[in-house]
Amino acid sequence: MTEEMINNTEVQTEEIAEETVPEPTQNTDNENSPAQSEVVNQEIDGDDGNMSMLMGVQLKVAVELGRTNLSVKEVLDLQKGSVVELDRIAGDAVDLYINNTLIARGDVVVVDDKFGVRITEILPAEKRT
Repeated sequence: MTEEMINNTEVQTEEIAEETVPEPTQNTDNENSPAQSEVVNQEIDGDDGNMSMLMGVQLKVAVELGRTNLSVKEVLDLQKGSVVELDRIAGDAVDLYINNTLIARGDVVVVDDKFGVRITEILPAEKRT
């Protein structure tokens, strides 16, 4: 390349850079943007403010009635009317899992023709699995 071509390329590169890179703006008023104000307000509100942000988060809740192990043949033999025997005795508490973590135990109840669980025990953090 000739020296003139190199100089032209440098000029063009500088022009492109000036066009695409926005100038930083100075906030001389010391006012926070709306997003910054929201964060500041949440910090001032303390724990209640932070907890309210989480209240709409959906969690997966599952109730386990019991478990069993079946061979492939036993699974393939299942049909309408088959009974699968579980490892729990009738009347035992069921396990309540939230996001695959055992949180509580309770009794099965019927509410308006739907099953539900009445919590009888909330497990301490060290016993949760």
